[in-house]
Amino acid sequence: MEKLMAEKLLVIEDVDIVKLYGINNVNYNFIVSQFPKLKIISRGKEIRVIGDDIEIERFENKLNIMTEYLLHQGNLKESILADIFLKDENFEADNNNTTNVIVFGNNGRIIRARTENQQKLVDLYKENDLLFAIGPAGSGKTYTAIALAVYALRNKEVRKIILTRPAVEAGERLGFLPGDFKEKLDPYLQPLYDALNDMIPQRKLQTYIEDGTVQIAPLAYMRGRTLDNAFVILDEAQNTTLNQIKMFLTRMGRNAKFIVTGDVTQIDLPFKNDSGLLKIRKILADVKNIGFIDFDNRDIVRHPLVKTIINAFEKNEENNKNK
Repeated sequence: MEKLMAEKLLVIEDVDIVKLYGINNVNYNFIVSQFPKLKIISRGKEIRVIGDDIEIERFENKLNIMTEYLLHQGNLKESILADIFLKDENFEADNNNTTNVIVFGNNGRIIRARTENQQKLVDLYKENDLLFAIGPAGSGKTYTAIALAVYALRNKEVRKIILTRPAVEAGERLGFLPGDFKEKLDPYLQPLYDALNDMIPQRKLQTYIEDGTVQIAPLAYMRGRTLDNAFVILDEAQNTTLNQIKMFLTRMGRNAKFIVTGDVTQIDLPFKNDSGLLKIRKILADVKNIGFIDFDNRDIVRHPLVKTIINAFEKNEENNKNK
């Protein structure tokens, strides 16, 4: 009696399919040649495999190793491909010092905690559902938070990422900007897009945005929502009032992670004392499962001049206070 053939549909996630298949499909053709007993049909990121159960499982295992390596290293050389197939099933790639790595970005970019407070943010993320990261520009608060969000999405800890900012800088001038409402707001949200573009392939990110897996919106759009199974980041929180930050925090649904970032030295509200970020620590001081991380000038990872400029401004403010 002829044995029934099994069939399985595999979907390639998070990696560039062109890099996986190779120039002129050289990698793909090699992969197919290693499984003569299987019928392998590829349509973009979908691969349909027909054949014996054990062979299909072996194929899926090799495919997972290849995509993982590509995600980490940004390329898949023929020599590595040969090692994956010719060595035993426990092939492990040398990913070069992965200490403190949060996530692997595009083109093999390693995104890791680079300062003590960035690492503290990573560590507290594992223990708390709500975090506040407060400190100066360039200290990696938002970038580290977004890296954690991408990590959580890839590991299926959450189903979506939501990034939001108050559009305070626009104010009444918003109406003078060209374009529709989204086009008016996009410049204020661009830093969030920039960080995501470092970590998620462009086409994949576009798909995520279109299907709602990644959402980037002004804070006002959060009102009335309940955010379940989501990693939510409120950026530039120094420009929220206490009522706005309360509104945001009470959106937290089941299996949600919230990170609030801000710099209390760059408040753009008409009255600086209206900033909810200035007041929130005292209000939430005794609430469990909430962590506060205070970034400082030692965490600044931009151009060395940024740290010098911030120090100069702080010195100038101190001198003005003493006059």
